Amino acid sequence: MRAVLLAILLGSPALAGGIYKYVEKDGTIVYTNVPPGKKPMQARRIEGDFRPAPSPTSPAKVTEYSKKAMTEFDELITAAAIRYKMPPNLVRAVMHAESAFDPTAVSVVGASGLMQLMPGTAREMYVKDIFDAKENIEGGVRYLRVLANEFDGDMVKMVAAYNAGPDAVRKYGGVPPYAETQAYVKKVVALYFQYKQQEELAR
Repeated sequence: MRAVLLAILLGSPALAGGIYKYVEKDGTIVYTNVPPGKKPMQARRIEGDFRPAPSPTSPAKVTEYSKKAMTEFDELITAAAIRYKMPPNLVRAVMHAESAFDPTAVSVVGASGLMQLMPGTAREMYVKDIFDAKENIEGGVRYLRVLANEFDGDMVKMVAAYNAGPDAVRKYGGVPPYAETQAYVKKVVALYFQYKQQEELAR
């Protein structure tokens, strides 16, 4: 697969101006907020709005809205979870925390889509189009599998690494002393148990 590049200025004015997509000659898909002008890129403006990703420290609560939003992607979540032998409820929890099930979510550091993949991670996980829901979910779950292999299935370390990176988790031997990462881990684990409980009650 080709690399995924993201060149988005993430302030409100930039997002309001629209996002453009074009494919380079080598197959690389590029997203940018800068109109291509006369450059021979065959760019097209993507319809719809790109919204800020939720804060890692926002409340961890499964709501009627999130349950409804999740159902749109649940088939893809389940398929990817089975393929990479990951708990579907963990995938749901990570996706909820990362994007609140919004495929157009973009963070201030450039993480994008449902699983909030950074362009470099997307490339490593063979994601060609970071805003394609199926590819984004596949890439995010594949990355969780990589982290599970590295940290022997320790969910807390996996989740911490998803937020702060595996190097930070290795450095501190667990959840790094970063306020955001600590809040994020608590949020994802809380969501995981909420989704798990809902699943058990539905049986």
